Amino acid sequence: MGKIKVGLIGFSIGGHVFHAPFISENPDLELYKVTARKFEQQEMLAERYPDAIAVQKAEDIFEDPAVDLVVIATSNDVHFSFAKAALEAGKHVVVEKPFTNYASEADELIALAKSKNLLLSVHHNARFHSDFKTVKKLIEDGRLGRLTNYEARFDRFRNFLRAGAWREENLPGSGIHYDLGAHLIDQALQIFGHPTAIYADLRVQRDCAKAVDDFEFILHYPQVKVSLKGQMLAKIPTARFALYGTNGSFVKWGVDPQEELLRAGKRPADVADWGTENPEIYGKLAILENGTDIEEIIPSEKGSGEDFYKNIVATLKGEEELFVKPEQARDVIRILELAELSWTEQRVVSLAGELIS
Repeated sequence: MGKIKVGLIGFSIGGHVFHAPFISENPDLELYKVTARKFEQQEMLAERYPDAIAVQKAEDIFEDPAVDLVVIATSNDVHFSFAKAALEAGKHVVVEKPFTNYASEADELIALAKSKNLLLSVHHNARFHSDFKTVKKLIEDGRLGRLTNYEARFDRFRNFLRAGAWREENLPGSGIHYDLGAHLIDQALQIFGHPTAIYADLRVQRDCAKAVDDFEFILHYPQVKVSLKGQMLAKIPTARFALYGTNGSFVKWGVDPQEELLRAGKRPADVADWGTENPEIYGKLAILENGTDIEEIIPSEKGSGEDFYKNIVATLKGEEELFVKPEQARDVIRILELAELSWTEQRVVSLAGELIS
């Protein structure tokens, strides 16, 4: 297999921050064509990726027989239609999260990809964040004893609305529960598997806001309570993760450093300690171990966003199993749908028979 030619649809934040840097650094991938309709996007593309061809329409990528892999980094409203068009054109597809607005759309894409023997994956990149990798490893190590409570949150502070931003509108797939909540649900599923039920609290809190800007999901498991939260009015930083078990607790502040570097135009090759957290935001473990009180700072695992596309390449070569399976991403969407039902009807909603991964 020669270089895999990639057509990237979308070169705003999603495309130029979270996809293009990792695609361009992978020796098995070629950033071949990119939709860049705005002048500033075309300028950035020419400066950072001079070999890539700027095009105006998604069809310029779908209809190009040289394109092997289509990456969809657009607003949520066209994830389904663009992914379907790409699959029908015989292309492998990566979709930015959240996968689709509705689980029925995800089911249709999964069936289409299988019928054509094409790769279909979703960019759940938070699996490669330093903080989550640290928490997952700590749980697997068992030092907390039997885990009883898992709390994870994405809190931000922006008390104003962004003019013209589709995420601020009351539309399918908008709101921070679909944006940030999708990450937290996917992470929880990776650690704990399928929950039995969900209760959700979805609020619109900022002045003149139309879309959800505060959420809490409580996922039900037989032995552990999982609480996932996010809000837009947290001026004082909150803990990213708080874990409680029969032996003690672990609390983790701060965020994975990769996004800040990517937004500054950096790539992994530019930074010697890429994905390495500042020790100031390492998590703290406090446990009772063999009758002794122990307090310990836990060095964070290294973030590795580049691993997503490494796995895509290895899967296409038949060397590895696909890491982010579309069925897993579909289940995230189904949980989000049932979370909205939970809040509308003010009840706990069973997930029995709803998840497929």
